[in-house]
Amino acid sequence: MTPLVLAAAGVVALGIGVLVLRTFGSRYRVGRLLATTARVSVGDALEIAASGRQRYVRIDGRIDADEEFEDDAHRPLVFRRTRLDRRIGRDWRTFEDHRQHVPFEITEGLDAIGVDADALDAGLVVVRRESVGVAADIADRLDVPMPADTPVRMRVEQVSSVEHAIVLGVPVPAGGAVAGAPAARLSAGLGRPLVLTVLEPPEAMRVLGADGRARTRLAAACLAGGIALIVASLAWAGLAALVPGLAAVVPLIGAFIPTALAASPEASGATAGGDPRSNGQGPGLVGTPGLAILGVVLIGVIAVVATTIYVRATDRRNASREARTPPR
Repeated sequence: MTPLVLAAAGVVALGIGVLVLRTFGSRYRVGRLLATTARVSVGDALEIAASGRQRYVRIDGRIDADEEFEDDAHRPLVFRRTRLDRRIGRDWRTFEDHRQHVPFEITEGLDAIGVDADALDAGLVVVRRESVGVAADIADRLDVPMPADTPVRMRVEQVSSVEHAIVLGVPVPAGGAVAGAPAARLSAGLGRPLVLTVLEPPEAMRVLGADGRARTRLAAACLAGGIALIVASLAWAGLAALVPGLAAVVPLIGAFIPTALAASPEASGATAGGDPRSNGQGPGLVGTPGLAILGVVLIGVIAVVATTIYVRATDRRNASREARTPPR
């Protein structure tokens, strides 16, 4: 094995890790935005909106609203989304999506900026309450006719007015705001979604990958292994280049460098007709990097196929487990 082969294996491992992460869909993008978006103060976000610049930023602050509504546990809410899904094959399809929200804002000291609740979709990251059953369990609230034994899932996501939040978006002028309302608001823009979470970033990452823990571990192992292989290949190549030069300066190092001396510069009669490392059958395969590269490509293809089969099998087991979970 050479440093080139080691580096190629590292690149393949990194590619597999990225492919596994992309199976999370929009959640992977939301997690990446949470990890990389620059944080600014609410005051700075207001200045960006007033200047007319388009910039995707992160702000942290306390949720505040003039009017709240309560859930079943009498918690004051500013946003609530309830979705009903039915199972078709291996996929869940939403057939009812109900939203309820009031105008709310994020405050930091004396500064406040509104949040465009209508733009919240995949970017809402909260601890979700979920129940799985069959259509017969909620027959009184179904508007879409379906067989009584159809698997049905209810998902509830809500935001309370007593929590702190992290919000990612583009500050824009509020436009037509009433007296006392914030002069600007955060919304989706620049091809990126509006993101809101009431969790700390590490906990938000765990929520985003909650239904794919096996895939998360596999991606982390591939990424860490890929980086380790690339670093090892660079170290190997660096040592291979430096050691001969060091041997010329420090003769003692030369004792640790293996050398092979030919008995004669002339080819022997026994091997004159072919490769000295073969049985006189012509040139051998030593020194053909194409075969080494082909081997790495084959390993990568096999790894991708095995990863795809593993991910699909994991999804199928998770789906079967969800279908067997009684409604809560």
